[in-house]
Amino acid sequence: MSSSIKIIGNELPNIPWENEPATPRQSPIWRYSQNPIIPRDLIPTSNSIFNSAAVPYNGKFAGVFRCDDLSRHMIMHAGFSDDGISWNINHEPIKWIVDDPEVAYPEYTYDPRVVFIEDRYWVMWCNGFHGPTIGLGYTYDFKEFHLLENALLPYNRNGVLFPRRINGRYMLLSRPSDTGHTPFGDIFLSQSEDMIHWGRHRWVMGPKQAWESTKIGGGPVPIETSEGWLMFHHGVLTSCNGYVYSFGATILDLEKPWIVRYRSKPYLINPREIYEIAGDVPNVTFPCAALADAPTGRITIYYGCADTVTGLAFTTIDQLFDYVKKNNAV
Repeated sequence: MSSSIKIIGNELPNIPWENEPATPRQSPIWRYSQNPIIPRDLIPTSNSIFNSAAVPYNGKFAGVFRCDDLSRHMIMHAGFSDDGISWNINHEPIKWIVDDPEVAYPEYTYDPRVVFIEDRYWVMWCNGFHGPTIGLGYTYDFKEFHLLENALLPYNRNGVLFPRRINGRYMLLSRPSDTGHTPFGDIFLSQSEDMIHWGRHRWVMGPKQAWESTKIGGGPVPIETSEGWLMFHHGVLTSCNGYVYSFGATILDLEKPWIVRYRSKPYLINPREIYEIAGDVPNVTFPCAALADAPTGRITIYYGCADTVTGLAFTTIDQLFDYVKKNNAV
């Protein structure tokens, strides 16, 4: 089977990449042979570095990284890379510039996503504000970061912005939750004209397959394609030994992205390698960022492994779309 789906976007000739192995695979995604790319102790204060976001920046790469410190405080640091694989992460955490004194400084910050929209890089994350909710801020240079109002009320996690306005509105995925580790969760979409006031909420989808039967959540920033928005999402299974985090892929409607067009029935990746199975939280593969090169259709995924380190995985849009269509759960 060969699809005609195309990525709508920019060239990224220096996308981090490793050709697919010759050995047979169960899914269209393959892991980087040198995983993990970021160890848990890359900076002196880090207990773990995972569930982080990278984007193209000035011909190279920049990102925002979840670096839990040795006191196990969840906090974000900025970082830079020439090739998107070897990273220099600032030793000092992000210090937010707060223009409005009534905007509360974060109690904690974790699981960031980053996207360039119009003229700046937007950062969204799980923000501590009387419980977890969706924090929102922006930067132009990954040196100065401006903090805005929280997008939504507590309790919420997995905030993910789309990379452009759709019908004049910004679009935000989220997963309403509770104060704890949330033994439930569906993906919802909210809309805004100004990045401050969010409404017109829509349900996108809930758990469906066994591998995602407990809860699901948005992953990287969706990738625009000729057939719809490609959304990677994580799914959680509650096993007799605890939670197991895998991830799959869904194609959402271009104009109404709360409508699911295709959805992978099998997972794409689940914990199998030792760095995914063993760590502070065993059995976690959690995607938070994806890079795409439109002309070649190449896609590179950054994912957290066992809530401890960061890995890379690869696919191509034609292989992925053919697989999702063949194994469609809609």
